[in-house]
Amino acid sequence: MRATIVKEDPHAPEGFFESEAAGLRWLGGADGGARVVDVIRVGPGRIVLERVAEARPTPAAARAFGAALARTHDAGAAAFGAPPDGWDGPGFIGRRPQAYAHEASWGAFYARDRVLPFLDIAAAAGTVTGDEADLVRRACDAVAAGAFDDGEPPARIHGDLWAGNVLFSPEGVVMIDPAAHGGHRETDLAMLALFGAPHLSEILAGYDAAHPLRDGWRARIPLHQLHPLAVHAAGHGRAYGVELARAAAAVLALAGRDRADVRGRL
Repeated sequence: MRATIVKEDPHAPEGFFESEAAGLRWLGGADGGARVVDVIRVGPGRIVLERVAEARPTPAAARAFGAALARTHDAGAAAFGAPPDGWDGPGFIGRRPQAYAHEASWGAFYARDRVLPFLDIAAAAGTVTGDEADLVRRACDAVAAGAFDDGEPPARIHGDLWAGNVLFSPEGVVMIDPAAHGGHRETDLAMLALFGAPHLSEILAGYDAAHPLRDGWRARIPLHQLHPLAVHAAGHGRAYGVELARAAAAVLALAGRDRADVRGRL
């Protein structure tokens, strides 16, 4: 008999577990992509998933996961911010609501729907100061204006890819608990870096071999960490507000350099 795990909450928001199931199935539909946990059953307030046997992380498994994650991203999405195909219900990250969108511009979507809503919560909670909030908003203005739009198509991303959602099993890595949507592929990699995934260098090497990353991607890590840092600042304390402001300062500095590079080519 197949081992399963049940996640249950009669007070979960409407569509909460169904949204998780839709994201898992969408990610799992990528040809040759990263493995995701199987959904056995789902309904209001309850989801039944396969139980993943965990194993010691290895460099080989990490490298294989990186290559498979690139193929998941390459499966694409309908637009930036788009929900999983066939899902028209709500979106979440953790237990917090998170909007979907259908944008042609990654920057407009990312600033409006992935950073600013959580910044407002953090500001109300007092985990960012007024000056820090202004700094983040200025960074979001640059992002929304297209400073980092690069012509890459919408990627099929996990959306909450911290180390706790990457399980090493005897058969390789399995992803769980997505906040799946159409986004930028560097966002998943930046979240892996934020909380220190095992053998991260091997994950990145496998990814880059399968789909080479654009020049300067390491410098853009703070840009793609604005979202998870804003989410954590909204609910996990002052330290994340400080880190959010630091990331925003790095984004503004990078946006200034990018604008100077553009002017230099004119």
